[in-house]
Amino acid sequence: MAKNRLREDAVNIVFGAHLGFLQELLLRHTCVFFNLEQLGNGGAELRPAYLNLLRGNAVVDYDPENVASYSKDRSTVPVVPMAYAPYLDVKGSTPIEDRPIDLLFFGSINPRRQRLFDRIEACGVAISIFDHAIYGPERDDFIRQAKAVLNCHFYESSRFEQVRAAHCLSLGTPVVSERRPQTRPSAGFDAVVNWFDDSQLESFFTDRFATPAFFDAARAQLGTFRRLDPIDSYSRLLEFASAAHQRHLGRRDKTAHRPTHLMLGRGYEPGWLNIDSAPASEPDLILDLGQPLQLPIDATSRSGGRVHLEAGQLMMLRASDLLPRVSNLDALMSNAMQLLGPGGEIEVEAPYEKSLAAWQDPSYRRAMNENSWAYFVDAFWHMGWFEHRFEMVASSWLDMQRTSCAKDRAAYMKVRLRKIETSPHERTLARAHLADFGGIEDDLAVPPQPAARPEAGPTKHLMAA
Repeated sequence: MAKNRLREDAVNIVFGAHLGFLQELLLRHTCVFFNLEQLGNGGAELRPAYLNLLRGNAVVDYDPENVASYSKDRSTVPVVPMAYAPYLDVKGSTPIEDRPIDLLFFGSINPRRQRLFDRIEACGVAISIFDHAIYGPERDDFIRQAKAVLNCHFYESSRFEQVRAAHCLSLGTPVVSERRPQTRPSAGFDAVVNWFDDSQLESFFTDRFATPAFFDAARAQLGTFRRLDPIDSYSRLLEFASAAHQRHLGRRDKTAHRPTHLMLGRGYEPGWLNIDSAPASEPDLILDLGQPLQLPIDATSRSGGRVHLEAGQLMMLRASDLLPRVSNLDALMSNAMQLLGPGGEIEVEAPYEKSLAAWQDPSYRRAMNENSWAYFVDAFWHMGWFEHRFEMVASSWLDMQRTSCAKDRAAYMKVRLRKIETSPHERTLARAHLADFGGIEDDLAVPPQPAARPEAGPTKHLMAA
């Protein structure tokens, strides 16, 4: 499981593509998109780019009602319901009736949901809601402390939010859910969820919820959910994904990837080649550009693909937070100069020396100011460069949130430099500052004289001046 990292040597099942996905990634990666959004009339308002992505690629869905929004043939889209996840089930958890949270809700709140909350709390049931978004194990700890989790519809389409329900049931917590006429849960959820409709809301939460009968029924429902077997659905998914992978292998470019955009250090840019010397950031390649670089480089990336790097290949290099940390800044900038083609740019962010951000990171070795770029722009010969230098394209000040600001509020500098050829005048200026005049060859050495033939007679001693 990875965040924004795709593998070239595997099938990538992608969740959350509605938040954005680069089409160019499909050239080198097999992707199956798992749609978890409610589509169609009354559903989520999504960008056309997402629907176009689903129409042109392999898709899996959790609800058959979504499929018509992106496919004319429902048989081409596997529907895979959510099911019991044993790894979430913790044995020996607190008995349901002894848990401190009566009813827990997590998720976005809109006026429709808020009206439902008001009606439930008017029945005397307290609803606990997070004041900040919480995910992962931290959220799961709260779910295990709840007598039940409330599920109610955000959209008028009112499709059953089975991802939420399956997750909570796997954690061993009952689910109480609103049900409208258009709510059609997949087989299995009918028997394992406590349902109420609009007309039954008050009676359910006044007379039934949190009673001994409710807890007994909830334990039986959790047991039934654990026995639901999704193997047939998962088998179809595996077959579908394998077929998508074979199709992709038949048409993909099998040559080594020659990236034109490179991301250095912390952060990750999908579609770029991401390089760092620290494995913790999970880069594509572990490589230290703060050390002398031998080009070309042919390597296997951590995602299973082949990568080729040579001089002049890059058009953009970004080092958002690397300059203050790198041990050898001269080597980094010289490697950037070598990798960038003419007109290529390097974009950097660095803490401003007069700000509180300058030394907040214990790994920082330096802070920067307006003069920090002089050797790379004006006095380029100090770097050992002669035919190329950098020119300043843009410079701005950023505050602690990395948004533009005035200098007196600056925490960071953002600078963009472009690789350009030096002019005849600049090369002349460089020669005047260099001990060897910029590599001008020395006069030819005096050619060796042929050895003198000794004359007869006494030995002569020769001394060469």
